[in-house]
Amino acid sequence: MIAVGSADVVAERHAAILAIARHTGSVTVDSLAETLSVTPQTIRKDLNLLARRSMLARVHGGAVVTSGIDNLAYDERRTVAAAAKASIGAAAAALVPNGASLFINIGSTTEAIARHLIDHRDLMVITNNLNVVDILRGHPTIEVIVAGGRVRAGDRAIVGALAMDCIRAFKVDFALIGASAIEPDGSFLDFDLDEVRVSQTIIRQARQVLLALDCSKLDRPAPVRIGGMADIDFLVTDRADPRLAGACRDAGVALVETLHGGLR
Repeated sequence: MIAVGSADVVAERHAAILAIARHTGSVTVDSLAETLSVTPQTIRKDLNLLARRSMLARVHGGAVVTSGIDNLAYDERRTVAAAAKASIGAAAAALVPNGASLFINIGSTTEAIARHLIDHRDLMVITNNLNVVDILRGHPTIEVIVAGGRVRAGDRAIVGALAMDCIRAFKVDFALIGASAIEPDGSFLDFDLDEVRVSQTIIRQARQVLLALDCSKLDRPAPVRIGGMADIDFLVTDRADPRLAGACRDAGVALVETLHGGLR
């Protein structure tokens, strides 16, 4: 007899979850628990494991299908690892002094940083993210400058040559950037070539670069390389595995892990 928690049973359950998800596009914890006759806690563990393997992406109450060439819809990205992104946003914002100039690029994690910047004073923020504009507008001590160019409807990112030309007009203290994936050696990646080119321009025009992302991005497949450890000064994440922590150490990158209480 095969034990309930044996590797064979778990593998069969994972295959069933993936088959259902690929057929429907998304799954919920409760429906999977009922269909597969296991507890919701078991399904949550399964979905978390499949998400770490980049086979699914976790959203509130379940998971959605993703792949190595297609990113999640932006509204769904905002729900993935929301608590981790909030803690990362607070830690990253704490590294930005009053009176600084900074770039903020597109991403749900960089938006979390922006939410924690609203009490800062005398900031100049240049961004290609209209969601960041909405967060920071109206704060009298924060000057917001919007990069010009084509607005991407799905996530309100401004991308293209015009945006890059605008960014090149500035040399700022900090670039606050996100990415869709990171490799154990510190290479960070994204899905859209136009977005990557804007991010690379932002990196070149900043004196210090802070990369912010949650641990679900580690080993996630994405096709376009933004940069590597040599391009950043800070990595802010909820948890870095030993390989990534070692890459930071070797490159002299300051690693901030919110689950471990701060700087390493």
